[in-house]
Amino acid sequence: MSEKSDRLRAQILALTAEYVAEEFLPKDFVPGETSVPVAGRVFDANDVQSLIDSSLDFWLTEGRFARQFEEDFARFFNLRHSILVNSGSSANLLALASLTSPVLQERQLKPGDEVITVATGFPTTVNPIFQNNLIPVFVDVDIPTYNIDVTQLEAALSDKTRAVMVAHTLGNPFELGVVMEFCKHYNLRLVEDCCDAVGAVYDNKMVATFGDVATVSFYPAHHITMGEGGALLTDNSKLKKVIESFRDWGRDCWCEPGKDNTCGKRFDWQLGDLPQGYDHKYTYSHIGYNLKATDMQAAVGVSQIKKLNGFIEKRRENFNYLKEQLSSLQDYFILPEATPNSNPSWFGFPIYVRSTSTFTRDKVLRFLESRKIGTRLLFGGNLIRQPAYYGQYYRVIGDLKKSDEVMHNVFWIGVYPGLTRPMLDYMIETLHDAKSI
Repeated sequence: MSEKSDRLRAQILALTAEYVAEEFLPKDFVPGETSVPVAGRVFDANDVQSLIDSSLDFWLTEGRFARQFEEDFARFFNLRHSILVNSGSSANLLALASLTSPVLQERQLKPGDEVITVATGFPTTVNPIFQNNLIPVFVDVDIPTYNIDVTQLEAALSDKTRAVMVAHTLGNPFELGVVMEFCKHYNLRLVEDCCDAVGAVYDNKMVATFGDVATVSFYPAHHITMGEGGALLTDNSKLKKVIESFRDWGRDCWCEPGKDNTCGKRFDWQLGDLPQGYDHKYTYSHIGYNLKATDMQAAVGVSQIKKLNGFIEKRRENFNYLKEQLSSLQDYFILPEATPNSNPSWFGFPIYVRSTSTFTRDKVLRFLESRKIGTRLLFGGNLIRQPAYYGQYYRVIGDLKKSDEVMHNVFWIGVYPGLTRPMLDYMIETLHDAKSI
């Protein structure tokens, strides 16, 4: 850039900081009038400046910010590879699709193979199993951790089982010790859905570092945001190349956007039944997608990741305060518990309304919402009850009794870093008042 361009860019970024300070002034919290959301974006002028900085490059696909984010995010987990994509749901799709690659030879997942998962959760943890012509095997969850019931793993096993794909529910790690032992014993792949759990720790080790591949979401509700966006994490370099192929149209070439001939033999390959020397940029080794993120999204992530540790600690602090202040309501609610040997990175605060309570979940939800306190159900409840899965083929272990209980009795409230102590106190006061509804 020219000296004048540098000067103008600096002026634009300085004005951006002034604009953010003026436009996004903190507002006083007024109980009953100000909304208390379950989640939301938490950002500052640095995040907006990074976005504007990227936009001034007008490099509209992946570029310098994407490369930096992938490096920074992999370093956060002490892993070799982070692959940026356009959403956490896309990350889940690519994680499982990559395991179907012929490149993996005898460990390739094939149509009709089974993947163990849980019936309680978010649909896009399960949908890639169907979308890749595999068979979900649904097991139940534990209450009050809301994670996979590991006592059902052996019952779920068959001669077709090839993988386990489950999420760390609301930032609470599932029992990775048991699951990893099970996967190693039977030579199964493990996909960790960490979309709600960035920074969670099990046995003094960060989640996303146990399985073959892990996934993360950067939707505004999550631990850091790009608006949309997601990532995959792996230490396996072969798997990283396969994931990038599936992400980038299925092509065999690994050149970055705008670059040619990284391999040094662009016109020297001979793959499939193509003619010798067919352009490697237009040679496809997988039936892939286009699931790339943009550099502008990545630019927000580059700034947000600097705040990640603080965000995680604030979520834990908010969770612990809620649990302490709600402990006297245990006759009405079952409060959440961390999985043994873990330190969750909480996404939300799940609450089970006991059948012996004087009110139903529906009543307490309406009461909270009437006071402008946001609530959410535990995602899809028991997913096999959802209309999307009618007529689909899957196996079920047991009666999924706990998953049905979650569907009928559980909701969650927020712990995200944007919640202030007065907001938390108002939530606590309202839940205490619920005794009389």
